Formats: sequence, structure tokens, C-alpha cells
Amino acid sequence: MMILEHLEKKKNILVVSHIQPDGDALGSMLAMGLFLEKLGKTVTMFNENQVPAIYRFLPQMHRIVQSYEDINKFDAAIILDCGDLKRIGEIYRVIEHIPLILNIDHHSTNTKFGHYQLINPDACATVEIIYHLIKEVGITIDLDIAYSIYTGILTDTGSFRFQNTNGDSFKIAMEMIELGVQPYLVASKVYDTYSLGRIKLLNMVLDSIELSANGKMSIMLLTSDMLKETGIKIEDVDGLINYAKQIEDVKVAALIQEISKNTGKQVNGSKGLFHVSLRSNGGLDVSSIALVHGGGGHKTAAGFSIESTLLDIKNEMFCISERL
Repeated sequence: MMILEHLEKKKNILVVSHIQPDGDALGSMLAMGLFLEKLGKTVTMFNENQVPAIYRFLPQMHRIVQSYEDINKFDAAIILDCGDLKRIGEIYRVIEHIPLILNIDHHSTNTKFGHYQLINPDACATVEIIYHLIKEVGITIDLDIAYSIYTGILTDTGSFRFQNTNGDSFKIAMEMIELGVQPYLVASKVYDTYSLGRIKLLNMVLDSIELSANGKMSIMLLTSDMLKETGIKIEDVDGLINYAKQIEDVKVAALIQEISKNTGKQVNGSKGLFHVSLRSNGGLDVSSIALVHGGGGHKTAAGFSIESTLLDIKNEMFCISERL
């Protein structure tokens, strides 16, 4: 693909993905970073947040850092799995100092930031795009890269259950297994290994679930007090929204996550910063809702951040449920 030609004369490359990284974000970073090193590049893999505990089993995961010495030392940056540049966190404010920015993503709502883009909304995950890049160049996929690719596909397709699952999802996964990936190991680490704190947090967020009057939308709440009480870090909350989506007759689920409070102590009435994650069964395009608020994503999975009150956010979500 033409996008790699822009890296031909670049030596020092920064690889970044979105905050609160999931399996695809982390798998994409590792696969791309390790691939670039095979091409003789010097690579720094950066994410603003710590790696979630469930993904620390991945080979080379320790290579992903949360700090960098000098942004000016990089002559190229690759932004992965981000529909908008601000999704990478505070580093977006200085990333413009890097001479070349490549944007590789699979979100249909991608804002086309960067100097060059490789965007394929038909890909089940960003790591699928990277897989095809590696195959095109002819670089051997070693076991470390294979685990990264497999994990990215497994998690972003919801274990091959989501609507983004395609034929390549299975073909690539099978190829990675043939290279030595152990499916049971990945599944046990990602889905079957929880700390006691996460179990307690799950109990709290499940207890917060509210249904719309027609029963077609569920809303789940995650507050900073819940995180503090259970000792869970924000990077370890991935996947909670799926419980709200699995309720019978629910078509759309929303996880309202409190990022910060601005005033007062009552979450419902206080204005603060929230992140709203949305999941749909496909009947409603939730990316269109996210776009209205400056967010983005896919038809069945999207999100946005908003400064508002919890009560106002809930009211807006329940109004949307009337369209279901």
C-alpha cells in the first residue's frame, strides 16, 4: 500500500493509539511497532494510559510507554485506531511538531486527520489493516506479532460475535493459530481473569442499570467514586457496557462514565465531564449520535465526551430510545 512509501526515509517513528486502549488499540500498536523494527526503524510505542491488566500477557507489551523524552526527535508518527486526533490524549497538542503523521484506522467516522490516511471501514479491526500491510511487504509474522494480531481481532469482534466480523476475521485468526497462537491462553487472560476489585465494580455498575420506558435502551453508570472504592484503574473497565447490551429486548446500551466533577457532590445534578459509550444491535446507527457531540465510531459501537449533568445525559438518551 502506498502509505508505507512515506516512511521509506524516516528512521525515528512514534506509534500511538487512543486513550483507555482496548485489545485492537494495543494489538495494533504492537503489531505495527514490531513490524517497523523489522524494517530497520527505531520505534517508540506510546499510550497516555497504562496497559489494562488483562492485556499484559501479550509479548512485548512492556514496550508501550507512557512518556517520551523529546517530541522533536521523531520524524514520523503513526496514529492507530483513532477516528479523531484528540483521541490520543494530551499528546495531540504537540503531535503537530512531527513532520509526517500517518492515520491508519477502520472507523467510518474518521475525520481524515494527518498528512496521509489509510482508512478501511470494512476491516473488522485496525489490526486487520496492519496485517495486510505486513503481508504486502512480505515480512515474516513472528509469534509476538501473531499474538497482537489475534488479540486485536478477537476483542474487536467480540469473540467473532459482533456485526463487524467478516471472512478475513476467521482467516487471519486461523493463520495466527497456525503460527503458534494459543486461543485458550488469549481467551482466558482477556475474558476469564478478573481481580476481586473488578468483580466488585461490576456489581456496582450492574446495580446502576436503568431501562427506558419501552425497555429498548439500557443505561449503565460508572462514577469516579466507584473506581476509588474498588481500587480499579480507569484503564481496566473495558467491556463493562456489554452487560447492559445483553439484557433481553435492549436494542441500544449506554455506559455513562464520569471523568471529572466540576461542582457539588451529587453526580446526578452536578455538571461535570462524562464519556458516553454506545452499543447498538444495528437497528440504530449510534455513530450518528456520537458525531452530534463531537465523537465518532461505528454504526454499532461509538462514543463521545460531553460536559453536562448526568440527569441531562440520561434524559437525552431516553429520548433517543423513543426512536427504537
